[in-house]
Amino acid sequence: MSATTLRPLAGFGTVTGVPWLPDGFTDVFESSLVLVGGVGLHTVQGGTGAPLLLVGGWPQNWYVWRFVMPRLAERFRVIAVDPRGVGRSDKPHDGYDSGTVAAELLLLMRQLGHERFAMAGHDVGMWLGYALAADHGDAVTRLALLDATLPGLAPDLPLFGSEAQNDLLWHFAFNRKRSINELLVRGREHLYYGDQFRLKAAHPLPESAVDFYVETLARDPEALRASFDYYRATDENIAQNGRRGRRPLPMPVLGVAGARGQGDRLAALLGPVTERFTGAVLPDCGHYVPEECPDALLDHLLPFLGH
Repeated sequence: MSATTLRPLAGFGTVTGVPWLPDGFTDVFESSLVLVGGVGLHTVQGGTGAPLLLVGGWPQNWYVWRFVMPRLAERFRVIAVDPRGVGRSDKPHDGYDSGTVAAELLLLMRQLGHERFAMAGHDVGMWLGYALAADHGDAVTRLALLDATLPGLAPDLPLFGSEAQNDLLWHFAFNRKRSINELLVRGREHLYYGDQFRLKAAHPLPESAVDFYVETLARDPEALRASFDYYRATDENIAQNGRRGRRPLPMPVLGVAGARGQGDRLAALLGPVTERFTGAVLPDCGHYVPEECPDALLDHLLPFLGH
C-alpha cells in the first residue's frame, strides 16, 4: 500500500486516546488512517493470520470490540474499522446507505491486501455486514452478525406495541428525522445517548465507556449529523435488502444475540436469508454483546471462525 493512503493516527478516539484498554492492547494494535476513494477511514489493526474485519454500530465505534480483539489477534489479522461518519473517520454528507458503505469497506480491505476475509458486525455493523456479504459474496468467507435487525427484512412492528418494545425501538423513528433531531440532541448528548445505553444493556457499560462514546458524538457537529444519516438512509436500505433477501447468503453465518436484546428474533430473521446459519442466544446479556459478554461471545465466535 502506498504511504499516501495509510498513515499512523493518534489522539482522541484512537488507541492512544480512549479510556481503559485491556493489558497489552497497544503492544498489539495501532491506529491508522486509510484513504479509500478520497474518504479517510480510521482502522485499528493488529495480530497475524487470516484477515478479520470488525464493524461496530450506533452510537459506538471500534472501541466496542476492545475486549475480544486481543484473543482474536492471536489467530487473525484483526482490522476494526470506523466506517464513514464514525469516530475518527471522515464524515461526508452522503453515502450512508448500506450498499455504498459496504462497497467502501470492501475497497478498504482490498487496499490492505485482503481479497477475501471473515467479518463480524454489531448493530449498524450488522446492516453493513449483511450488505457486504450479499453484494460481494465472493469476498466474505464467514460472517458473524450480532444483535440487530435488518430494515426491509424484519416484520413491520405496530405503532402501539408494548412499552418494553417502544423503549428498544423508538430511536429508529427519531433518528430518521431531518434536522430537528440534531437540534433536540445537540448539547444534550449525554441525556439522549445515556438513555439508549441504559435501556439496552443488561449489564451497565462502564461509565468511562459511555462518556467516551458521548464525547465522540458531542465534540463534532458533523459526528452527530453522520450518526443520524445512517438511519436517514432507511428507505434505501429497505429497498436494497428487499432485493438481497431474494438470494440467501451462501457462506457460513453465525448470529449471536443477547437474551435481553434481540433474543430468538435474530435467528428468525436470519434463518430465511442464509443457507448455512448457526444461532446463539447469550443468557443475561443485553444488546451490547461484545462489551457485556465478551467471553461468551468468543466461545461461539472463535470456533465459528476457526473452521
